[in-house]
Amino acid sequence: MRQIILDTETTGTTGLNPANGDRIIEIGCVEMLNRRITTRTFHTYLNPEREIEEGATAVHGLRWEDLIDKPTFAQIQKDFAEFVQGAELIIHNAPFDIGFLEAEYKLLGYEGFQTLTGCSVVDTLRMAKQLHPGKRNSLDSLCERYGISNTHRTLHGALLDARLLAEVYLALTRGQDSLSIGFESVGIIKAEKVDLRTLPLPLFELDTAACAVHEAYLQTLQQESKGQCVWSML
Repeated sequence: MRQIILDTETTGTTGLNPANGDRIIEIGCVEMLNRRITTRTFHTYLNPEREIEEGATAVHGLRWEDLIDKPTFAQIQKDFAEFVQGAELIIHNAPFDIGFLEAEYKLLGYEGFQTLTGCSVVDTLRMAKQLHPGKRNSLDSLCERYGISNTHRTLHGALLDARLLAEVYLALTRGQDSLSIGFESVGIIKAEKVDLRTLPLPLFELDTAACAVHEAYLQTLQQESKGQCVWSML
């Protein structure tokens, strides 16, 4: 499965509608294949052809004078559409970002962003609210909850936030992992049951530091599963 973790920054403060004339000023994308983050990214700053609100600048630190020499959305839209074509988009508060992307493509005369690219969308904010009802589920809160370091994040940035969201998404969906991931590609799994003892698995001797990291990870799983981590039961 090809997934693209996507984030945008805009000229308006969070919650404003593109119908009010706000525009996208930054796009950041990180590619994930079969739940593995690749080195492929898409990142660009954009000239929004309008002023940026002070409230928005306080969030991402960008001013219009910083972006005047950057390309417009019209100039990058083809490359962007090709990068995300047919992928499943992972977005935190997806209606916000998708709303802006739809508006940008319609300004250019296209029927719409999703119609053009054939992308499906997963909203990690909605997912987090279902998993953690009544708790704060901002990106920063989720990073703290899942032990993902975001100390380098002083301001919002589309590519930086997309990288963090990729880690958060993997943590949110950890229970959906399959022990068979990776074996299908080499043709090992063809039946319902596999005797793992027959597989040519490499053996590694772990040092004390690696064992400590492993134990800390198991403790995290134990807390998230409310004491039902099968690895701790063995």
